[in-house]
Amino acid sequence: LEEAAFQLQQIFRIDISIALNILGIESMRAGHYGIAYTCFKLAADRGYSKAQFNVGLCYEHGRGTEKDLEKAAFYYYHAASSCHPMAQYRYARYLLHHRPENEWDRHQKAVTFLEQAAMAGVTEAQAYLGVFYMRGLQPKEKRGLKYLLLAAKNGDAQSRYHVGVCYEKGLGVQQNLAEAMRHYRQSAAAGNRSARERLRV
Repeated sequence: LEEAAFQLQQIFRIDISIALNILGIESMRAGHYGIAYTCFKLAADRGYSKAQFNVGLCYEHGRGTEKDLEKAAFYYYHAASSCHPMAQYRYARYLLHHRPENEWDRHQKAVTFLEQAAMAGVTEAQAYLGVFYMRGLQPKEKRGLKYLLLAAKNGDAQSRYHVGVCYEKGLGVQQNLAEAMRHYRQSAAAGNRSARERLRV
């Protein structure tokens, strides 16, 4: 009986959190940012990862509350720890852009979250990782190309352009100008200016 009561409490807690999060989304769409933030915060404090992510967005963009990147990171971290892919991406970016240079553990944690988000299909994380691995102090070109190709397949024109550069210069793959041109054309067709300029050259 105690177990059944506990399960009912859990279901009730989750249902309220989902309802509050939905109410927050509707309020945000209607331009009622303060109400949206309050709804998200109530659900987030109950441990609902989607609401934690939304509270992070509110703090990052100053919607319904003051802009505060540290508080945004706090909520992104909690959502990321519950395997929320976009929160993993945003928290990782926070760590990489707002970290002291010597904090290796923080750097590794960021890369781990980025890879989890990328494998969950977050195009932004795939594109970010692709460039990250290509440009590091010790470039990992094959790994970078793998993530660029994933992002390109998900429709990211900038990543498609970078794939073209990889084929043109032989980065992480055997040099192949015909393949480079194919990627440049696809990127240019999607509106990428750099790809158009590269095609002219």
